[in-house]
Amino acid sequence: MNTHRTPHRLVSRAATAAALATALGLGAVPTATAAPSAAPLTARPTGLDGGWHHDGLHLTAAENKKVDGFAARARRAERTISPAVRAAARISHAELVGFDQRLKSPDSLKRKVATRLRETPGQTVDAALRTINDAVRFTLQWPAGTYSQGVHTAAGLLSTWGNDSARWTNTWNRPAGYKAVNSVWRAPRSGQLFEVQFHTPESKAAQLETHKLYEEQRLPGTPPARVRELQEQQNAIFAAVPVPPGAGRLTAPARRLSPDPARRLPAPAPAPAG
Repeated sequence: MNTHRTPHRLVSRAATAAALATALGLGAVPTATAAPSAAPLTARPTGLDGGWHHDGLHLTAAENKKVDGFAARARRAERTISPAVRAAARISHAELVGFDQRLKSPDSLKRKVATRLRETPGQTVDAALRTINDAVRFTLQWPAGTYSQGVHTAAGLLSTWGNDSARWTNTWNRPAGYKAVNSVWRAPRSGQLFEVQFHTPESKAAQLETHKLYEEQRLPGTPPARVRELQEQQNAIFAAVPVPPGAGRLTAPARRLSPDPARRLPAPAPAPAG
């Protein structure tokens, strides 16, 4: 990242190990349950043909089975991913928002895959599943004054613990639209992709406020004039979000070419239930 300080200088290894052990053992990470970014989707019964059907979207029995398998693998992988994210949140003094929504529901995954199959004729369900990186997802949040340092520390720790940065999208410098850092990581044990959004309270509130506008905007039948109107409304909401100092310069941690001794810290274990 654009700073000479590293997570190891910010937090000594002894302190990091102690905080990690505390976070894993006690689960003492500040959390806040925000309104969901989308209404929870309950599991729909499988059709008589073994497929999935809803709102004009459909999956064959074979496609439905593959999405169920994908969801099950994500659910298993989450058990080792969540403790690391909770520990990074604790050490970086982040608020972990909406932790109870960290798994995308099977029905939501099926809707997403079926939509992509309809939008891209000829695409296979396996190819569609490879594009999904938020089956496991988290949101870390800091006040604007500590945001940039918090992102730097949390992302550095996730990298130090063996998670590879697969994608890093920083939109704080965009002249219009969504503002935040959205990152995608590959977990070291399972290879599972997971998303971590880095927000301020104001940017998260704007995301929640604009979600319904965004959903209407992306519907295939929305007229072009309405699409432009919806985008203008979203732009106005995000324009009011203050940009934290240094946020536009935040970049992903450099990929490590050799093992780091700090990776010998206790491997994240499943967090206590509840």
